[in-house]
Amino acid sequence: MKELFSPDTKFKTWRRLWVALAEAEKELGIPITDEQIAELKANIDNINYDVAEQQEKKVRHDVMAHVYAYGVQCPKAKGIIHLGATSCYVGDNTDLILMYEGLKIIRKKVKSAISLLCDFADRYKDLPTLAFTHFQPAQLTTVGKRATLWIQDLVMDLEDIDYRLKNAKLLGSKGTTGTQASFLELFGGDHEKVKKAERLICEKMGYDSIFAVSGQTYPRKLDSMIMNILSGIAQSASKFSNDLRLLQHLKEVEEPFEEGQIGSSAMAYKRNPMRSERITSLARHVIAGALNPAITASTQWFERTLDDSANKRLSIPEGFLAVDAILNLYINIAGGMKVYPKVIRRRIMSELPFMATENILMDAVKRGGDRQELHERIRIHSIAAAKAVKEEGLENDLISRIASDPLFNVTEDEIRKTLSPENFIGRAAQQVSEFLNTIERDGDTVSVKINV
Repeated sequence: MKELFSPDTKFKTWRRLWVALAEAEKELGIPITDEQIAELKANIDNINYDVAEQQEKKVRHDVMAHVYAYGVQCPKAKGIIHLGATSCYVGDNTDLILMYEGLKIIRKKVKSAISLLCDFADRYKDLPTLAFTHFQPAQLTTVGKRATLWIQDLVMDLEDIDYRLKNAKLLGSKGTTGTQASFLELFGGDHEKVKKAERLICEKMGYDSIFAVSGQTYPRKLDSMIMNILSGIAQSASKFSNDLRLLQHLKEVEEPFEEGQIGSSAMAYKRNPMRSERITSLARHVIAGALNPAITASTQWFERTLDDSANKRLSIPEGFLAVDAILNLYINIAGGMKVYPKVIRRRIMSELPFMATENILMDAVKRGGDRQELHERIRIHSIAAAKAVKEEGLENDLISRIASDPLFNVTEDEIRKTLSPENFIGRAAQQVSEFLNTIERDGDTVSVKINV
């Protein structure tokens, strides 16, 4: 990702675009020779940065500085470089190409994270765990079912990436205000040649679609849309990392911890969830950064203004670099999470008596009890048991209290036979299997069936 958004990749792409432009113009009758094209191609990768930098100091224009530097290396082709084009021909088309290539890198890593989480979800699909709403104990779920929530977020992100790549467009060759006036002049008023030149350039750069209309630039709204995809991935990853931080506090699930890793400079016993915390931190940066292109898109003037340039040169690469780092962390954690079933079961058993009261109530009614009277007795016993746990630090003795109440006509052994956590997870395990069946995996390839 660093290489993709490096100056070297940018300026080499500029030169590829200049070659594509010259080739298209030559094919449509402009007097450009094979020798000139060959000269341009021979110097795509050996950029003379010293010349370009010196020229930019003089002319204060990066594109014209690089046109000059390219011409120094290609004296025969000097006169036809950038013919008919404006700065955005190389600048904007390159920015689009880099963003699409960046999404392809991100896509691979999202798929890797999904694949690892699928393995985790399948492994623990039927391991009961205490679920939380409002971070308060709720009904049971399974460790695997919880992981499917993380997977589903990433699946939605993957679908967004695929949609954007499927609809990838280049700016093409639109000219200074998007009217292609310079190219119409170049081709002697031949509209078909103007259109064909643009199609040829697009094909030579590996794309098959162009924005139908534009000002001088491609719509800056696209930057916002792409950054929203990155923000969505950051949101998914942050949700995952926050859940894991809470689980690590509960000692139920932990992120990987190396043998020689130090958790704290002062407290040697600590195992801080530093990787998950780093995800949360970077995700916050990406989510906040998505506002930059949104504001930029909303404040463009007519066919273009230049207040976008400096901003997007920071916000776009930083967004991609940060999400790339987030996904590296996500993959690392997802591939090495440690689960502690005994801790999980102990927490379940401390809360399960409360969750079992509805079943106990129904059973007591079947034995001839009064539903309203039994409900009130359960409420009283539950409050008393909770008070003993909270105020006196005692174990949850709700089952003993109910068994000792003759109104329920049930023994403690009879109640405890029903207190298997597996009896309280509903369809969690089946939901995991059914959900995973909608995700097709073949090595690093992940695809999602639309109809689930």
